[in-house]
Amino acid sequence: MSRSIASSSDSGLPVAAPPIPIALTIAGSDSSGGAGIQADLKTFSALGVYGASVITALTAQNTRGVSAIHDVPDDFIAAQMDAVFADLAVKAVKIGMLSRPGAISTVAEGLDRHKARPVVLDPVMVAASGSRLLTDDSLASLKALLIPAADLITPNLPEAAALLGTEPASGEDDMRRQGEALLALGARAVLMKGGHGEGPESLDLLVTPSGTTRFSAPRHPTRNTHGTGCTLSSAIASGLALGLDLTEAVREAKAYITGAIAAADLLHVGAGHGPVHHFFRLWGR
Repeated sequence: MSRSIASSSDSGLPVAAPPIPIALTIAGSDSSGGAGIQADLKTFSALGVYGASVITALTAQNTRGVSAIHDVPDDFIAAQMDAVFADLAVKAVKIGMLSRPGAISTVAEGLDRHKARPVVLDPVMVAASGSRLLTDDSLASLKALLIPAADLITPNLPEAAALLGTEPASGEDDMRRQGEALLALGARAVLMKGGHGEGPESLDLLVTPSGTTRFSAPRHPTRNTHGTGCTLSSAIASGLALGLDLTEAVREAKAYITGAIAAADLLHVGAGHGPVHHFFRLWGR
């Protein structure tokens, strides 16, 4: 949907367009541009939302893996959050890579300080290449401080299993039960992502205290899936910033990520797990 900069009133005077919705991503930077902060900002832009960012870590990575991580000091994470919230009318927050307990507690304190809502938490633990992004001692902090602060958490099957200390779900019933167990940890809603599952369809389950909603889409055979989790969670945050309710935001985000994966092979970026195509609806027109 396009936005007009200005229109004319009956008096002939220009009328300013409503302010663009703003979403904030709090995550790590991906030097290859396919995941993390970069994927989030691309998603916000593709979906008509203005993106702001708080960088929690710098990563040296490409489509083949992560070679180094440089953590941003906690006080500077807090300073970034304070600067954004002091000036920008943030309508939704997406949280991604937080690799240390100090960063997790800093972000949790900042969310509380600025009364930030709604919050979409993507519990990033492992990159698409297999590189580990979350330390073991951070799991307890994530569960204690951020999951209860989230309006939605979006774990894939291995992440949900790690949060619960169990084996990954092997079917829809397992996914639902694990989603309900994650609700018991304090999350207001859980999107169990089935991208790591098998079969011709990719099934996600939105589990809330009032019930479960299914979202399915054809599974596209490609290894270019770098940034899928980041992209889906930031697409949901975009929908919430635009005023959609949670179910509709997830539905729209599911359609967007499905299209971005289907078009991923058109990009030819890198020799490993390439990125999804964030601008598949815009490029080539």
